[in-house]
Amino acid sequence: MAGSSDNLEVEVKFWVADLATFRETLLAAGGRPVRPRVYERNVRYDTGNDRLLQRDELLRLRQDTAVTLTFKGVDQSAGQSEAKVREEIEIEVDDFDRAAAILRRLGFERRQVYEKYRETFRLGEVEAVLDEMPFGNFVELEGEEDAIKAAAARLDLAWNRRIVTNYLELMARLKAHHSLPFDDLTFANFKDLSVSVADILS
Repeated sequence: MAGSSDNLEVEVKFWVADLATFRETLLAAGGRPVRPRVYERNVRYDTGNDRLLQRDELLRLRQDTAVTLTFKGVDQSAGQSEAKVREEIEIEVDDFDRAAAILRRLGFERRQVYEKYRETFRLGEVEAVLDEMPFGNFVELEGEEDAIKAAAARLDLAWNRRIVTNYLELMARLKAHHSLPFDDLTFANFKDLSVSVADILS
């Protein structure tokens, strides 16, 4: 997590048509690998009536090389930032199933699963991650807003094509666009589909 103050996540995303080529661009620009490519499985928890989702909040349990419980608050940019700004509070736990059991005891249900492969780099003061999602590939830049803008320019990413919605919001839009019969953003669900997030990006 990086940001302009404690517990604030400041980030933008860009859709990338060719992730392998972009990775070479990132390395040529001085990007330094800090974490190898890793598979992530994320589970969104909410109440039965999706109270958190309605408030634009997120409660997530993630499994990669560790287990992380995350709360994300509402978007705080409110016209003051060109990036997405959210409160983010994370803790590492040692057992996914026990953490999930605690959430269930507290009244939260497993509402949605989403998967990705992620490789993490450092470019100056910015964290740059390459995300391979079931519906397309992205680079996500996180840090101070001015540093993010500078990194985007250095990587030849058009700022006016930045994405400030999260992957689950993009999934909801893609589901509506193609009338998809599922909510989970998993590689198995998209395996035999000729649909892409590019279908909904202007």
